[in-house]
Amino acid sequence: MSTPSADLADRLLAWFDRAGRHDLPWQHPRTPYRVWLSEIMLQQTQVRVVIPYFERFVAALPDVRALAAAPLDQVLALWSGLGYYARARHLHAAARLCVERHDGELPRDFDALAALPGIGRSTAGAILAQAWGERFPILDGNVKRVLARLHGIEGWPGLPAVEKRLWALAEAQLPHTRLADYTQAQMDFGATLCTRFDPACVICPLQDRCVALREGRVDELPTPKPGKPLPERRAIVLWIEDGAGRVLLQRRPPAGIWAALWSLPEHPDHDAARHWLARRFDLDFDRAEPLAPVAHGFTHYRLQLQPLRWRAATPRPAVGDEPDLRWVAPSEFAALGIPAPIRRLLAG
Repeated sequence: MSTPSADLADRLLAWFDRAGRHDLPWQHPRTPYRVWLSEIMLQQTQVRVVIPYFERFVAALPDVRALAAAPLDQVLALWSGLGYYARARHLHAAARLCVERHDGELPRDFDALAALPGIGRSTAGAILAQAWGERFPILDGNVKRVLARLHGIEGWPGLPAVEKRLWALAEAQLPHTRLADYTQAQMDFGATLCTRFDPACVICPLQDRCVALREGRVDELPTPKPGKPLPERRAIVLWIEDGAGRVLLQRRPPAGIWAALWSLPEHPDHDAARHWLARRFDLDFDRAEPLAPVAHGFTHYRLQLQPLRWRAATPRPAVGDEPDLRWVAPSEFAALGIPAPIRRLLAG
């Protein structure tokens, strides 16, 4: 006789066999490296967006050793446009640690895997389950939403006590076979059927077990994070071209937003921008060409950039000695990691 948890897993797998996604590029072949790369890319990003990035990335860097040997600029260029660039930096650092400590392979041990940069408990479980069929739960955003609705769990899932309860439920519902399929089934179910808005409850295979549906609370669960208005930050970016049409880019600091990417020089206000420009160019700051503001949203704040443009600029000699500054021809932009809004700005 099956247990309630086993029944849920069986129903989910049956749904997956009928309606799940079976032709994703990281499923064929399903290697530890390809599973890992896909899991990192899929954090905060939808499958349809990830697929072309994944295919381009594995074509250039097909395994752990190739990723570890690649310069960070190449990794960031391949990632450019996916956002949340810390994921790419962690991926690169983790690959190098795998070469140093694990003979160029992802470790199959849970603790060793979870200790790598960018790999937490859920991602480690997803890799072990999908690459090796190990019996580990996952708890990404889709799974949290499904479990909260199915079991009527109150409270924002980001709270430690709520998350602990969700982990216990995720583990209790694990089947003993088909762990790779079950892991994919959970992600597909949350992404395509038990969605955040307008879930397809009428065709849900778990509808008779769902507390949220029974109590008319599907729209209320999971409990949203307590909201507050996002602060707004403004900055000036300097688009400076030399006589050959090359653009001056500046490497951003190794920590913080857009860390280590190449971008237009950025300053918090006009005074700081004026001072920076005067030290490097014989240009009239007040004769810059102002362009339309660029707005970009981050998790914790909104950024509004005001671009100012100068053409045919001649730098003072000292500019060539600054290692974080680089003249780049438009034809070379694709080879560099450039923040998506800056890349769109430069593309016109």
